[in-house]
Amino acid sequence: MNGETVHFDGNGQTYSGYLSRSAAGTGPGVIVIQEWWGLVGHVRDVADRFAEAGFTALAPDFYHGKTTAEPDEAGSLMMALEIDEAARVIRGAVDRLLEDDGTTGHKVGVVGFCMGGQLSMFAACIDERIGACVNFYGIHPSVSPDFSRLQSPLLGFFAEHDDYASPAAVAGLQRELEEKGRVFEFKTFPDTHHAFFNSDRPEVYNPQAAGEAWQETLKFFRTHLKES
Repeated sequence: MNGETVHFDGNGQTYSGYLSRSAAGTGPGVIVIQEWWGLVGHVRDVADRFAEAGFTALAPDFYHGKTTAEPDEAGSLMMALEIDEAARVIRGAVDRLLEDDGTTGHKVGVVGFCMGGQLSMFAACIDERIGACVNFYGIHPSVSPDFSRLQSPLLGFFAEHDDYASPAAVAGLQRELEEKGRVFEFKTFPDTHHAFFNSDRPEVYNPQAAGEAWQETLKFFRTHLKES
């Protein structure tokens, strides 16, 4: 891991996260939002990969240091997450990233996975300083983004076989975005399962789909954050 733990303020509360600085010295900022497991090594690795690609990446810790490898506990942690507090963490993380000397531009990108995918869309709907949003198979039953407030373009990646972010749920999300006239692009990878991007989960990891989604994510952020 090449980054460091940092602390930041969120409406009077102190939160922490993992900050990985651009290998180029400076670069556009990206908020990386965790899966339901917490701020685990995989999430830090994703932040490091963004840094290697020239971005300044911050992965905020929504669970205050708690992590788990057990699905039942992960589900409990996810459901215990208070949406108002999540909003404070998100806005505080955006503040921290934009204040950093290594961040260029006036807007940041946000990307999230599973629980974090839904929170990434929520983030883009509550903070106009987010200039691009990427959702990897987002799901959270208690998070309902107000897409009438979505100003940034949205890129979504989904799995063909997914009991969490099901094809029916994705179709419903697409209809809602179309009705609101939002700018978005969705891609569903064939023969993949939920969490296909997570290389720490060999039972579902799909290197081909993950690699393609990664390259498209980098291109998306470089395009939309270039002049922010």
